[in-house]
Amino acid sequence: MALTFDPFREADRLAYRTSTRVPRWMPMDLHRSGDAFIVEIDLPGVAPESIDLDVDGSTLTIQAERASSLGEGERWIAKERATGTYRRQLSLGDGLDATAIQADYAHGVLTVTIPVAEQSKPRKIEVRTSAPVIEPATEGSTDVQEDVAA
Repeated sequence: MALTFDPFREADRLAYRTSTRVPRWMPMDLHRSGDAFIVEIDLPGVAPESIDLDVDGSTLTIQAERASSLGEGERWIAKERATGTYRRQLSLGDGLDATAIQADYAHGVLTVTIPVAEQSKPRKIEVRTSAPVIEPATEGSTDVQEDVAA
């Protein structure tokens, strides 16, 4: 089998690798659900044991690695799927409970739940009064005092 070098094909391959079709970062979605923020990150082909989440102050760092599937003595004919270490950092705003962050990985999607801190949740505030309460007079009551100007 004879292989020939095609410079146009190689240029197409290089352009494909550097284009946005093969992301070198972790695509994510972020939404709020009730009292928590939900982050969903696509990590197809990543082994669960290679995923590492770390909170340092107000920064959440997510790191994962997708290893190459090439065995010993094998060589690539075409390689379009990105491999290597992926890393993404998210700034956690005030009012989030960084100590209660949870993560779940299923079907190539990492779901990170970041709860809102208890002190930042909306709450009802009771209105108190310091003025004396005047109760309305009931029918037949004779305790009503009237000031009559003479």
